[in-house]
Amino acid sequence: MVKSISFVLELAKGYDNGTAGVPPIFDWFNGMMEVSDYENQAIFYSLCAAYAFVSIIALVQLIRIQLRLSGIGWTTQKVFHLMNFVVFGLRAILFGCYSSVFNLRSKALEMMLLDLPGLLFFSTYTLLVLFWAEIFHQARNLPIDKLRPAYYAVNAVVYFIQICIWIFISVGPASAGVETAKLFFAVISFTAALGFVMYGGRLFAMLRRFPIESRGRQKKLHEVGFVTGICCICFMIRCVMVAISAFNGKADVDVINHPVLILFYYMVVEILPSILVLFILRKLPPKRVSEQYHPIQ
Repeated sequence: MVKSISFVLELAKGYDNGTAGVPPIFDWFNGMMEVSDYENQAIFYSLCAAYAFVSIIALVQLIRIQLRLSGIGWTTQKVFHLMNFVVFGLRAILFGCYSSVFNLRSKALEMMLLDLPGLLFFSTYTLLVLFWAEIFHQARNLPIDKLRPAYYAVNAVVYFIQICIWIFISVGPASAGVETAKLFFAVISFTAALGFVMYGGRLFAMLRRFPIESRGRQKKLHEVGFVTGICCICFMIRCVMVAISAFNGKADVDVINHPVLILFYYMVVEILPSILVLFILRKLPPKRVSEQYHPIQ
């Protein structure tokens, strides 16, 4: 896997220097990027509407769960839908104000506005990894008391490093800081994909060993398998795209003159995966609280 990442980085450098033997796919996107101001505006407002739609879906599901489990505190399921509502609502606002966001004079502020939803997206979906890790450890009679502190610690480190990068961009060479920020995003995206493979894969394998007549076994098997596959693919695509864009300006999804690439990127790595995951996890929890719904403390 390390060799694969190294290959992607070398390929990106080759594209940037014009030495790669394979024609870059981003040249095709660049040909489509010559759009009119009206089409450019339509793309960004379409993204705004799509993010607002997903945000509303998450809010509706959160309300439904709250009405079903009104007697308990913040469960993992509730927090997951709340964070989806916040992430997609924030993205909708940013794309609704795209001309102001992408034309900020302060590169650090622009990067912060564009990167923060991505960090929150990472925290939101790694919450599923935590949830599955707890289920797996409980089923194997393994201790779970260190899982939540580990989740909080990892996220704290990620946000601390990102804040340091934003500070570096504001006081140091902006180009070096932006490249560092993109590589950091590639690393955390790869880490998230690895987490889904580890615990989603383990939980899937464990469920397959359950007796076929086990109640809900087949449905839960499909749920874990589909969500694991969707999340792993979307984070790996983000990892590759962000790593390439760190060295190849043609692949940059954080500039206003790449609207078609921006549309493709965010549809593939955030909007469509989240719609699918929210649809798969649409079932409401039982009225009697089960042991698997742990309040967030």
